[in-house]
Order: sequence, then structure tokens, then C-alpha cells
Amino acid sequence: MHFNKKDCLFRQSFLLRQRENYRAHFKASKRLLKKKNIKSNMQNQITDTILMIRPENFRRNEQTMVNNYYQKKDENSLPIATHKKALEEFDEFVKNLTSAGIQVIIADDAKDTDTPDAIFPNNWISFHKNKTVAVYPMFAKNRRLERRDEILDIIENKGFLIENVVDYTQAEKENIFLEGTGSIILDRTNNKAYCGLSARSNEELFIEFCEDFEYTPVLFTANQSIKGERKAIYHTNIMMSIGETFAVVCSDAIDDKKERKNVIKQLKESKKQIITISEAQVNQFAGNILQVKNNKNETFLVMSTSAYKSLDRNQIDQLKKHTNIIHSNLSTIEKNGGGSARCMMAEIFL
Repeated sequence: MHFNKKDCLFRQSFLLRQRENYRAHFKASKRLLKKKNIKSNMQNQITDTILMIRPENFRRNEQTMVNNYYQKKDENSLPIATHKKALEEFDEFVKNLTSAGIQVIIADDAKDTDTPDAIFPNNWISFHKNKTVAVYPMFAKNRRLERRDEILDIIENKGFLIENVVDYTQAEKENIFLEGTGSIILDRTNNKAYCGLSARSNEELFIEFCEDFEYTPVLFTANQSIKGERKAIYHTNIMMSIGETFAVVCSDAIDDKKERKNVIKQLKESKKQIITISEAQVNQFAGNILQVKNNKNETFLVMSTSAYKSLDRNQIDQLKKHTNIIHSNLSTIEKNGGGSARCMMAEIFL
């Protein structure tokens, strides 16, 4: 995909694809994005504006089921019924957010493309300070169709200015993927980026992102138990979320002790209260949550009802010391899409 925006900046690193050593390749590559454009200053951790995509073709995506083990087969539900339920859940979710004073920019999914996961925009695009947007390479071929230039026009029509687009999508030609803030958990205030490696989250490209946007990388592998085997969790944001003053994390998913200790160390050094969740709670999407704020600067932790019900009283009490909680029923979207509330929201920090 090519964006036609003025000053659109395309990556040069992947034009040198013949090099076998990608780490050396990334270090040697020239960056078109000027450091002054994304120089790290103190920035907000949370936003009051999010982008959401109203689905047109929602269903269980067969192309993502190969490594998204949270998708469940439902032979008793017809595609039309599944899509209808997903629309109802989406609209109710938006209603709950806007009722709390959170600004939601809604874009309709394209009608003429096969984009069953368009409801999860945070995987292909992220919005950053200094009028910068990043666009990401996607594992599933039909998810690449979600990237649309008109989404940027919709954002700009709401009064935001976009000057730079950092495009990593050429990596798809080498089967290298990094799926936005699904792969990357950003601690914006402390300039740290956390990434659980998987088939959809490439280490070298993550490091390149961190160099471009001036984040300190924190790498690990997060696993889940599938029929007695430990397999990588497809996205980091399934098992981890960082708010202004707290972090929710399934530390048990990080099997490597050194990696686990380092993640905890980094969070503590950033003065985040760590609230741990279990793998069973991750299965209910208790890690797929996002803190936002409203027009009165009141903060809210947004999650699904299944996530909320999985939390025990102590965990809820700990979270409420930091923020309010909004939850909404997303059971159809979770079962078929293998993602939840956080995946449905792309934060706007322009």
C-alpha cells in the first residue's frame, strides 16, 4: 500500500532486502524521518480520542487462526448472525465510551473488500506526537486490505494534522511483521516499549521502531498453554497493559526467568503498580484493556465484560485506586476475532 499524503516518508531499510543480516541492515539503513520530528519529550500516557472501525464483513478470520488461539469455532452460528451480533456489540461499546465523555472517531469498514478483522485497527496504524503516523506490516494477507488512505483523511477532517507517515509495510515482502500496538506496548511517559516476540512481532523490526521513535526496547516471549504445549501469544496486548500509574501483566506467561524479572524491573523503575493476572484471566481478555480519559480529564480503564468478570475483588479494588472502569459485552467479537476491547481502539496522540 502507498500513502499519497504530503511529506509521506517511506522506509529505506527494506530496499536493501538482499542483505541476510537484518540487524546489521537496520543499523546501516538511512532514516528519512528526522529525529527532530519525533524527539522524545515528556508526553501523556493516555489520550481522550480514539479511532474505531465499524465492521462491514466481520467473521472468524481463517487466516489468523493459525496462531491466534483465542479464536473459537462456532459451528452453531451463521456468518450473517455473527456479523449482526458483532455490530450490536460494537455500537453498544461506542455508546458506553461516548457516554463517559470519551471522543470516538468512527470510520466505516470498506464494503467491497474481504476484511473480517477491520474492527481491530490498532494493529495496522498508530498515531504519535509531532503529527506522525506509523503503518505496520500484517501477518494475514486479508488484513493488509484494512490499510486505507481515507482513514487518514477522516482523522484530519476531525481537526488533527498529519505530516509524517512512517511506513514499515515493505517488510511483508520478507515475511517480517510487527502489528502495531498489538505487538508493542508503549510506556510513553518513560519512553519504554515492551514486545512479546511471536510470528507477528519481529525482533529486528521492533528494534528499528524503537530507534525511530526513541523508545527503550524491552523484549521477551509470552506463552500460553495449548494442548499441553507452550506456544507464543500472538500479540503482547493480550497479556499486558500499561496505564498512567499501573501496569496489568500476566507475568506467568513469560517462561524465561530473566525476561520475566527484567519486565518487572522495568515496570517498577517506571513507578508502575503491578497488578498481575493469571493465564485463565488472559483467556478472558483481562490483559486486553486500555486506559483513556474523557473531556473532563477523568480516566477510565476500558475492558470487556468477560474481562471484568474474570477479575477478583482485590484486583478490581487495586485498579479502582488508579482509575474508573468501563466494561462492555464483546463476547461475539472475542470468540470469533480472538481480540477484545483494546484491539478495537487506536489511540490518537497527534
